[in-house]
This record gives sequence, C-alpha cells and structure tokens, in this order.
Amino acid sequence: MSQLRLLPSRLGPQATRLLSARDALGLSWRSRSSGPPATFPSSRGGGGASYMEEMYFAWLENPRSVHKSWDSFFQKASEEASSGSAQPQPLSVVHESRPVVSSRTKTSKLVEDHLAVQSLIRAYQIRGHHVAQLDPLGILDADLDSFVPSDLITTIDKLAFYDLQEADLDKEFQLPTTTFIGGSESTLSLREIIRRLESTYCQHIGLEFMFINDVEQCQWIRQKFETPGVMRFSSEEKRTLLARLVRSMRFEDFLARKWSSEKRFGLEGCEVMIPALKTIIDKSSEMGIENVILGMPHRGRLNVLANVIRKDLEQIFCQFDPKLEAADEGSGDVKYHLGMYHERINRVTNRNITLSLVANPSHLEAVDPVVQGKTKAEQFYRGDTHGKKVMSILVHGDAAFAGQGVVYETFHLSDLPSYTTNGTVHVVVNNQIGFTTDPRMARSSPYPTDVARVVNAPIFHVNADDPEAVIYVCSVAAEWRNTFNKDVVVDLVCYRRRGHNEMDEPMFTQPLMYKQIHRQVPVLKKYADKLIAEGTVTLQEFEEEIAKYDRICEEAYGRSKDKKILHIKHWLDSPWPGFFNVDGEPKSMTCPATGIPEDVLTHIGNVASSVPLEDFKIHTGLSRILRGRADMTRNRAVDWALAEYMAFGSLLKEGTHVRLSGQDVERGTFSHRHHVLHDQEVDRRTCVPMNHLWPDQAPYTVCNSSLSEYGVLGFELGYAMASPNALVLWEAQFGDFHNTAQCIIDQFISTGQAKWVRHNGIVLLLPHGMEGMPPPATPIPSPQAFTEDFEVRQLYDCNWIVVNCSTPANYFHVLRRQILLPFRKPLIIFTPKSLLRHPEAKSSFDQMVSGTNFQRVIPEDGAAARAPEQVRRLVFCTGKVYYDLVRERSSQGLEEQVAITRLEQISPFPFDLVKQEAEKYPGAELAWCQEEHKNMGYYDYISPRFMTILSRARPIWYVGRDPAAAPATGNRNTHLVSLKKFLDTAFNLQAFEGKTF
Repeated sequence: MSQLRLLPSRLGPQATRLLSARDALGLSWRSRSSGPPATFPSSRGGGGASYMEEMYFAWLENPRSVHKSWDSFFQKASEEASSGSAQPQPLSVVHESRPVVSSRTKTSKLVEDHLAVQSLIRAYQIRGHHVAQLDPLGILDADLDSFVPSDLITTIDKLAFYDLQEADLDKEFQLPTTTFIGGSESTLSLREIIRRLESTYCQHIGLEFMFINDVEQCQWIRQKFETPGVMRFSSEEKRTLLARLVRSMRFEDFLARKWSSEKRFGLEGCEVMIPALKTIIDKSSEMGIENVILGMPHRGRLNVLANVIRKDLEQIFCQFDPKLEAADEGSGDVKYHLGMYHERINRVTNRNITLSLVANPSHLEAVDPVVQGKTKAEQFYRGDTHGKKVMSILVHGDAAFAGQGVVYETFHLSDLPSYTTNGTVHVVVNNQIGFTTDPRMARSSPYPTDVARVVNAPIFHVNADDPEAVIYVCSVAAEWRNTFNKDVVVDLVCYRRRGHNEMDEPMFTQPLMYKQIHRQVPVLKKYADKLIAEGTVTLQEFEEEIAKYDRICEEAYGRSKDKKILHIKHWLDSPWPGFFNVDGEPKSMTCPATGIPEDVLTHIGNVASSVPLEDFKIHTGLSRILRGRADMTRNRAVDWALAEYMAFGSLLKEGTHVRLSGQDVERGTFSHRHHVLHDQEVDRRTCVPMNHLWPDQAPYTVCNSSLSEYGVLGFELGYAMASPNALVLWEAQFGDFHNTAQCIIDQFISTGQAKWVRHNGIVLLLPHGMEGMPPPATPIPSPQAFTEDFEVRQLYDCNWIVVNCSTPANYFHVLRRQILLPFRKPLIIFTPKSLLRHPEAKSSFDQMVSGTNFQRVIPEDGAAARAPEQVRRLVFCTGKVYYDLVRERSSQGLEEQVAITRLEQISPFPFDLVKQEAEKYPGAELAWCQEEHKNMGYYDYISPRFMTILSRARPIWYVGRDPAAAPATGNRNTHLVSLKKFLDTAFNLQAFEGKTF
C-alpha cells in the first residue's frame, strides 16, 4: 500500500491520547514485543502496522485494556469482517486462523482510514482559511501566499493524499473528540465530513487559531464555529442588523451629498464595521462590561462617532462649517481626529455603558498604546483587576497593522503584569490597499494580521459583504475576550469604494480593482434583498427605515446651521469631573507651597532605609546603600534618590497614586533607586518599602517595562489621561533613548492640549549629562512656551514644562508641584547621571520643609552676590555643568569676580527672575554656558529670550562646545579636552573683548 502521510504533530491531542493509551497497556501484550516500543504509524508497511497488530492482540485479550477509540474501531472491523467470528478470539486461534489474518488486514485498513480522516479534519482546522472566500470583490486572495493546501479536498483526486478513494465518500467514520462538526452525532460519512468542514472553514469565515498552545481554547473556538446551526439568527436580530447597516450607509451618503468636496475619510466599502462594533459592545455589555475605550484611525471615525458613540449629529455636521469660530483655547484639529466620551443606556442589554473614543492624529497606530494605558488606568481606579468591567477595542487599517512597529510593541504589553488590560478586541478594516500601495508591496507576511500570532491571539478573517458572518464573528470575539481575557483579532476583508480620501483618484494606480469596485453592489442592497426574499422584512419596511434615518440627518443638518461657535471641549475623550469648574477652567490660579513637615521627611527617610518585611535577606551591597540613607536622614540631608523617595512618599500620604514605569526603573539604570528589594534566597520574593509608609496611603506602582519606548510612553500617556489625581512618570533608560518615542512626544504630549483641550500631567524623566560616554547620553530639548508675568499663569499658558534641576530639593519640589498645580501640563525633567552620587549634589531638609517651594532660578549666593558691583562676568547655566563651573572658579580664585546663576526651569522661561539677576550685576558681561554642543543644547532657545529681557542693549555670550553632528564623543580624553576648553573660556575675562555679538 502507498505511504500514508500521518505524523503525530498533525494528529494532535488525539494522537497523544492514543500513544498514552498504548503506553498504559498491561504487560500481557507488551511482553510479546521483543524490540523497542512501536512508534506511531508513519507508513503502512512499517512500524505502524506492527503497532496496530499489537493493539488488536491486546483488544482480543481484553477490550478494556485499550483506549475506547481503539475499542470502537475494532468492534466495527469485526462486524465488517467477511469471515471468522465477530467475538474476540483466544490468542492461539489468532495465530492459526487464516480468516482472522484477513480480518486483521481489514482492521488495519479501517484504523488507518479513521486516522486519515482525523488528519483531514485537522488539515481544514489549520489551513482551511487559505481557501476561504474572503474577498468581496472576488479578485484577490486575502493572504499573499495564494496557494491551495494539498491536504484540503478541493477536488476529488485530493482524496489520494490520504490514500482514500471516491468509494470511501459514503463510508461512515468515527469522529474524533477534537471536532464538533457532528453535533449530536458521533459518526458521519466522509462526504458529509468534507461538506461540513468546507462549510465551517472555507466559506466567508477564515479561522486562524490552531497555533494557540492551549487545547481548551482551541476546543472553545472549534465548538463556536463547527457546531451545526450555530450561525442562525432570529428575525429580530436580522432586522436590527439591517437597521444598523442602513444608518452606517446612509450617514456616508448624507455627507457625500451635502459636502461632496470635503475630505471625510468615509467608510464606504466597509459599512458593516458599524454593526460589527455595536455587536462587540452589546455582547461585552451582556457579559458585564461597563466601560469601553476605543482607538481608531481617521477612516470611518465620523460614522463611529455618530452611530456607535452616539455623538449628536448636529455637532458633527457643524464641523464642516468653515466659518465656525473656536470658543476654546488652542488650535483645534480636523474633525476626523477628534474624540468623544459618552455615557448612555445600551438598548440591547438595558445596562449603562460608557464609551470613550480617544482623540488622535493621523500618525498611524500611535493611539494603540495610549488606549491601552487609559484602559489600564480605568481598570485600576475601579479595582477591576481582571478586566471584567473595562475593556478596549482597537480599530486598525490593514496596511498600518502590518507596517507600523508600535502594533508589535503594543501586543507585547498585552500580558505583562503591570500593563495588561486583560484582552483587547482588534478590528482590522482590511481595504486590501494602503493609500495607493497594494498588499504585495506593503507586507511580507501572508496576512496583515500575522503580527497577532506572537501572543497566541486567535484571528478571525471574515468577508465584510456577509453581514451575518461578520456579526457572528464579532460576537464570538467579544465572548472570547471576556472569557479568556486575551487579545483577539477580527479581520474585516472589505474594499475602499473611493480613493484614500474623497478627492483622490484611485484608478491611477489600481484600475482593475476599481473597475470591479464600481460594479460592486453595496452590502446594504445585498442584505436587504436577501431579507426581503426570505420574508424577514418587506420592501416598504426597508424604505421606511431609510426614510426615517434620512429625516433624522436632515433635521440635525438644519439645527447645525444655528451653530456659530465651536466648542472643542464637547469632544473631550477624558473628562475630569470635579477637577475644573463648569466652564472647564482651573478652580484657582495659585499653587500652595510644596514643602512638607520635617517629621514626614524623617519618617519617609527611615522607611526608605529599612526592609519592612521580616526574614527578608537583601544583597550586602544594598545594605550599604540603606545604611547610607539612614545616615543622611539622621543628618537631615538627601541625595537624588532619597529626594525622589520623599516626593513620592509624601504624595502617597496625601492620597495621590504614583506610577513609575520604564526600562529598569525598579532598581534604576544607575543603581541608585532600589524601590523594589529582592530576597536573595527566595526566588521572586520582593518588597516595595514605598507601599509600607502609611496604613491608608495611596498605592505606589513601580514597574520595569519591556524594551520599548514608543509603546510604553504611549501607554503611560494614556494612563495619565484617565485621572488628574495620579503622578505618572516614564523614565527613559538614557536621555537619547526617548528618540524612538518621539511620535508620542510630538503628536500627543507637545500638542495634545492645543488640538484636543486635553490636559495631561505625565512626567518624562530623561537621564542627561555629558560624561565622556558614547552618544546615547544627551537629549535635545526643544521647549516651546508663551510668556506671562507670573509663575502659575505662565505655567498654564505653556504647552509643557521643561526643567533641569541641579539640586535634589528642587527635584523634590517640582514633582510635588506637578500635582499641587490646579491644572495639568506635561513635565519634562532632564535628570542627572553623575549628580546621583555627586558629594556636592545634596540638599538639606531646610530646603524641603513646610513653606519652601520650587526655585525656577537659583541665584548666586556666594561672595559675588555680596558685592555685585565688583562682578565682571555673570554666567547663566542649567543642570550639572554648574558643579564644573564652581570647581573651576574656585581653582582660579574668581569667586568675587564671576557670579553663576542656575536656570532650573527652562520652559516656561523665567523672564522675571532672569531680569532681576541681570539687573543685579549692571557692570558684568553676560554669558550662557552649557556642556552640550552649540546646536544641541539650550542656547538657541534662551538667546532670543535673553535679548527680550535685555532689550538688545547687552549681549549674552555663548560658552560651550562647538556645533557637532553627534551629541557626545566616545573618547574620554577628547571629552575632557573639550570640557577644559570651554571652562577656560568661561573664566577668561578677556575672552570676548573686541568681539561683536
């Protein structure tokens, strides 16, 4: 007989059970085999036949000694035997009787045929999606492989792959436990098996799930899709689906009629997405979800706002009026980037549901981690540790899903303890094109969704022109997420009826595709015709549904003409009730002192230098660090790490949740923080002393992140978005390492309030300083701010706050000020490296006790300040270089002739305090000193602001390194030479004589 291609890896759990059953057999048959244990059958002439003979001998001796599946096979074989007794024979008879040998041959054939059928079933489960009819246009393969697997019975000759024949089609076969195609039946004919497999796996739904390594989860999916009759809908469900399709399509038609020349990134070609999202929300609400947070690109956003979030139509329509005046501060954004927050009753479940669509720019997929962070925060504040009340839905484009790396970064956050949101439903709007690029040029993977396989997320491909298939898949996806709390992907294979936007001509680049699209009957007509034909609705009812929604749109359009003012606040995706007044303004414009009582400082210092858990063995090196903290606390002093500890601890005491995230933040990249202690003798036993400060304190979360900047910073931004009553910090491992997160910084942090009136108090800690290390060392600040006369107003009017603290006390104050301000702004802190352990970078409790505040500028307080008229040069600087300047000044004995003033806050620029300093030393030259290269540091930012202060009457000279392409040299000697050079210039009082500014 020809070879039968059966391997244990393809036979799966059934094969494993059969092998286990063989191993469990008694010695009565095992003793007959003189060689090693038989392997699983790989051919009909090898060890497989021997193995089956052994199973048969064992069954003859005792039918209960073999697995029940073998018992069933052998009983059927005995009944079909052409001669010999149907009853088990004694072993001696078996060896002597020729008819039994014939029976044994038939048994072998029957067993192998059953195994072949099991392999056939598994082949459909694994690869059936490759031949599914997924493309509504019928011209493309949804997967780029475009191959027909040889083990699927697409033609009658394919039966030979399994050594089966056409005559076998009407034979009955026992169904394995790994399929549900039989329903209540345990046997089916081969013809019916193939028919049911094709119906499940090769029609309008393509399932990818067999890579999941959890058998229970695979069985769950098989049952949901294989069981006969699962995709039956009641008349009411079909009518609801039709009504939702009407709203989806007629909304787009209405916009096209009224604003034919406006970009709106319509949903035409994938109108089924609206009922799809509503189904996911309905099913999730039914399973207990109360809050759904959505993120999506611009395509279809207006339709989602109107028909899923239920934004007032007149608010959407008035966005198209070019004469609308903005009532809110900021620049605003285009209508298809805006977000929304809405609480309402879900009509299907009659339960309250809160829906939030996160505002985001076009930069593809950047919103993904932001949504996850916001979802995590909402779960945290509700105590929803298992994601049973809050969930996220992310909508993607096919080209972006495959092309944007942040998708991968976000997936890899999905199961991390401090980042998991307990499962996300991903909906891919698969237009089979990206702007003008077809899939063959846009990805290397067969499907755009293959990235999801890395986290064992099931992927459900579905033809978007089959609304009932879409709705069923979305219902299963929602149920999967809320059952297993894992990600799931729904790939809506559709098309884009118009170009990338409504003004674009797609025929330039995809002529054949768009000829077919122009001939394509819209999905609403297809489905309406189907329901009318089957009598679920009448033509009159269908036309009445259309007229009803058209009337709603016309009435809203009429009302929208009365709108003269645009309120961006109406589009807020994350309102903070109670934080602002009813007009959305801060309740005050003052900030209380940020110092705290000394007994609180002492208490935090004592806990920070101890191990709160008993029998907890820490590393000996860490013991020295804790002793050092205890000594500092007794001496009423703090270093950088202890100042941070006290800022965090005091906020926790006041009820403010603190979350610190980033690469290696638990210990700290420079081994200075040690907020998580590790037992040296018990694996995974840890202690976080910060959570043992007070009995009723707020919780402190400190968590090492994955090696991601873009994804993790986006996540923390979303987390900070959910509530103003949390200090959320992200620390870059090195300053330059924030570069890969620049998209989040540019699109959300710098511009978020201007575009979406969205306040956010996230803190970025960027380790900074020229230490003679290789280039990943120096971030490039680019602060932007408007100017006002006093501190709080100025802070409110800027888009973000940038500081470079030179003392631990000032670091302590700026962290506390971030929460005590009556509004929220992003805070960028250039944290030091060498100053973490610098002997002079220490602060006294006196600089942190009640009544003290953050110092935007730290003026000279030495000999030069006592005799300002004798000062010949006033050097302004910021950060670590101050200590280099002080040391050099001392070595040259110029304490009375050179004053040094530190700018601790770069943005908003402290005009008032800098002006005071400049006027204090009227006879002094002014110089700005920085350790960064001229084209990288602060000089280009501070120079025009100094000119404003000085009315251009005095110059501000530059002292620092020359321009360069790389931020730092990798050569220690070169670093020291350049340092000495600019320090010499700083204290050469004749350096600028004869020069013009």
